[in-house]
Amino acid sequence: MQLTPEHEQLRDTLKRYIAERVNPHVDAWEEAEIFPAHQVFKELGDLGALGLSKPTEFGGLGLDHSFEAVLCEALAEIECGALPMAIGVQTNMATPALAQYGSDELRAEFLAPAITGEHVACLGVSEVGSGSDVASLKTSARKDGGDYVIDGGKMWTTNGAQADFCVVLANTSDGQAHRNKSLIVVPMKTPGVSVAKKIRKLGMHASDTVQLYFDGVRVPQRYRIGEEGRGFIYQMEQFQHERLWGALGNACIAQRAIDQTIAYTRERKAFGRSILDNQWVHFKLAELQTEVECLRALSWQAVEMIVRGEDATRLATMAKLKAGRLSREVADGCLQFWGGMGYVHESPISRIFRDARLTSIGGGADEVMLQILSKYMGTYPQPS
Repeated sequence: MQLTPEHEQLRDTLKRYIAERVNPHVDAWEEAEIFPAHQVFKELGDLGALGLSKPTEFGGLGLDHSFEAVLCEALAEIECGALPMAIGVQTNMATPALAQYGSDELRAEFLAPAITGEHVACLGVSEVGSGSDVASLKTSARKDGGDYVIDGGKMWTTNGAQADFCVVLANTSDGQAHRNKSLIVVPMKTPGVSVAKKIRKLGMHASDTVQLYFDGVRVPQRYRIGEEGRGFIYQMEQFQHERLWGALGNACIAQRAIDQTIAYTRERKAFGRSILDNQWVHFKLAELQTEVECLRALSWQAVEMIVRGEDATRLATMAKLKAGRLSREVADGCLQFWGGMGYVHESPISRIFRDARLTSIGGGADEVMLQILSKYMGTYPQPS
């Protein structure tokens, strides 16, 4: 895809912001296992970065999806995976359905401040015992007068400790599992919403990930996004934004791992020469570089389809699958060439190794991606 000067201006602006305002604090945020989301999001909102493709009438810029892709790639300059993920939740995971299907009243109340960065968003889909199997979730929202009363819980909620609102997928009827769910905006200060615990993770340390409980949470029915019973479909559409975000970002993070490894192995000496001078090392890095370029090309092909208004589900799924597996291969392969320093907690390749592992799990595990692709190929077993 041919990028314009406007695309490059956005990339340069974000890189400058990250170098000046984000990376100097990343180590401290990782140590604290949280970052100041409202501060960072407000600064990104001031740059116009949180509403690139969102409707102009609610403060967005109304640009096509290629600008979201540039945003995702630029955020890979952040020296941890936690912040790009948290920002992606705000832009490409919790708000796409709200932007597309929400009423004007709902978008004015929640989307507009999410675009400015005044409100932090989170997404409530996964549950204990119901991760990739979205259809099996148990959280319910029953009607009572003009309200929904929500009971249940959500797991693995990124931004949950700091969020102002959560977009919750809940069962709103007893019908078929794929047709009985709705997406509902729930302000986090609503009585009955509680953060059960903040979850410590292998990686993504600066991202606050929580378990949520909803105990008789009452919100007006006008907080429902779009039609009742269409929530599962809306969420599947949101997953494509999330999966492509993961693919684009991981390609760039893998590139950073390769670049840092080249620099380190060029300086590190063993047996009288640099580690990089060994054929196995520079050949292996060349192989990994080739794979990264293939992933990036596949991801941008999916971006082009979205820009043309086409369904990119198949390619986005392939890219997500490839990103999860390749990011693990790159992180592990590069870490090996760092020797003992690669196993040190504070080394950059160690952080990439820890953070990269989530890609094959979050937003649908590798096995779910394979199931989706098998259905596209016509090889998935049909019910008898």
